[in-house]
Amino acid sequence: MTTKTLKLALLGTALAAGAVQAQDVTLTIESWRNDDLTLWQDQIIPAFEAEHPGIKVSFTPSAPTEYNAALNSKLEAGSAGDLITCRPFDASLALYEAGHLADLSDMEAMGNFSDVAKSAWQTDDGAATFCVPMASVIHGFIYNKDAFAELGLDVPQTEDDFFAVLDAIKEDGLYIPLAMGTNDQWEAATMGYNNIGPNYWKGEEGRRALIAGEQKLTDAQWVAPYATLARWADYMGLGYEAQTYPDSQNLFTLGRAAIYPAGSWEISGFNALAEFEMGAFKPPVQAAGDTCYISDHTDIGIGMNAATAHPEAAKAFLAWVGSPEFATIFGNALPGFFPLSNTPVELDDPLAKEFASWRGECESTIRSTYQILSRGTPNLENETWGASVAAIKGTATPEELGARLQDGLASWYAPHQ
Repeated sequence: MTTKTLKLALLGTALAAGAVQAQDVTLTIESWRNDDLTLWQDQIIPAFEAEHPGIKVSFTPSAPTEYNAALNSKLEAGSAGDLITCRPFDASLALYEAGHLADLSDMEAMGNFSDVAKSAWQTDDGAATFCVPMASVIHGFIYNKDAFAELGLDVPQTEDDFFAVLDAIKEDGLYIPLAMGTNDQWEAATMGYNNIGPNYWKGEEGRRALIAGEQKLTDAQWVAPYATLARWADYMGLGYEAQTYPDSQNLFTLGRAAIYPAGSWEISGFNALAEFEMGAFKPPVQAAGDTCYISDHTDIGIGMNAATAHPEAAKAFLAWVGSPEFATIFGNALPGFFPLSNTPVELDDPLAKEFASWRGECESTIRSTYQILSRGTPNLENETWGASVAAIKGTATPEELGARLQDGLASWYAPHQ
């Protein structure tokens, strides 16, 4: 081989190597879930990269409390990642309306999700969907199976059953019946009102009617859950008024309380701390045979930075997030965060499986205050916190609370004026 031939051959090799290298794309993901870093690095990203040679992925989370501000600064500066982890509803909607998130409505993967699953990442009219749904959390009750067996108790199906169980636990005296306090306020609304409430207002039917102005917060189905919450106070133990969220977690995991009004996000932590077997039951219906409704609340999604330099690679990743493979990895690595795709996922954790099984038995909805209704002042979500606490403490009647909330909503929200 002549020197000239050798140089040409080497040049050709270099050009070929450069062509291959030029195909390599690195996608950066922005997220607030810094506790998930090892999951992404060890499981999710390797699984995707194995199927998509030429696309590398870097997961770069921020601290949860700093995420919104940090992300907005990066987006304004043009330095944000290619993929944006999406909080539900208004925070992500604002990013879309500002032109920072791309419309993903035409992606085939969007067909893998229900309307309820997509509702957290859509425009108000549902015309554009800008994040692929990843996971939800489900509300219900976690209970101490050992305590139930010891006291000969069955899992309650109806509200009468539920209060009969609470009465039996209270009468025995060994366990606090309900591990919940009112000090931090949000639990009373999240694990109280919006846990049991969907069975009263019939899930999506009532939630959508409230948004449309066809139902009011003074209607019986919106007031009645406060009356039920008021009955909880007798079972929450002495000093519940000063009991914090961590206090409630500790009371339950230490085996001092029998039932914990819950969100499924507790599963991993409780598995690590509780030394007894746990079970879960869905919010009891008012009467046997009633349709049951669960708060299957959309929690996390992922979208595409509209300014990404790699839209095709980003869409390839988003399509994969919409796949059964991703759902299986995510659902089992984070028990209690349930994939939102229509394809059933085989979960390993027994408590997570119990929560997820309710999707096949009940109608799913989301928290009543999260979409549209908390954009104004007073903020309906925050007002519901206070109302739920007031109901439990008995400082206002359910009817007074409904009227107060309705007046607040009507003061700024046109469909209620």
